[in-house]
Amino acid sequence: MHKLSQYVLSLVLMIGVSLLLLSWSPANALAAPVIPNPNELAQAVQEIESLDAMRSGLASSLEGSTEVPTMQTMKEVCRPIGMRAIQLSQENGWQVKQIAKKYRNPDHAPGNLHDQIALAKFNQDPELIGFWDRETLDKQTGTRYYRRINVEASCLACHGLKDRRPQFVKDGYPQDLAYNFQVGDLRGMYAVFIPDDIQKAIQKAVN
Repeated sequence: MHKLSQYVLSLVLMIGVSLLLLSWSPANALAAPVIPNPNELAQAVQEIESLDAMRSGLASSLEGSTEVPTMQTMKEVCRPIGMRAIQLSQENGWQVKQIAKKYRNPDHAPGNLHDQIALAKFNQDPELIGFWDRETLDKQTGTRYYRRINVEASCLACHGLKDRRPQFVKDGYPQDLAYNFQVGDLRGMYAVFIPDDIQKAIQKAVN
């Protein structure tokens, strides 16, 4: 079985254990952390895997190309990922973000200590694909799922050596930090916050 498939399977099984804990007595439930919305977390894991597959698929169009990437390239390759993240947030009442220490878009900079700790955790353990934690964000309690993003060969067209970045990047992102990557490096992570009160979050997103 593929390593990534094994990861998704093991993660879903762990979430299933949390779901079973909800049916146990309070004394047993205290023996392990319980996720208030395990089904939501399982869905988030699957959605993020689909999102990352989309990212990888779109970026693969750059691999082996002799054409210099342009702003139109970014709109076709990178923008759909951001738009899909927004769509997932609105449809599910989640907060879906892409976060990186070496960011190009300032909106993707780590926003709090949790972000910095999660990035450090991925950086220290290259084998770690994803994990979740209980957090409070914007005065809401919930579960936050983190999933690593690795640099692929196709990413180097825009995120390789600093001096070889496309001109539109140099012109449009004067504070750019997302360069000098190599294949396999940690590019960043997806972070999905799932509020305990999902219905309230959905209503807020709609309104």
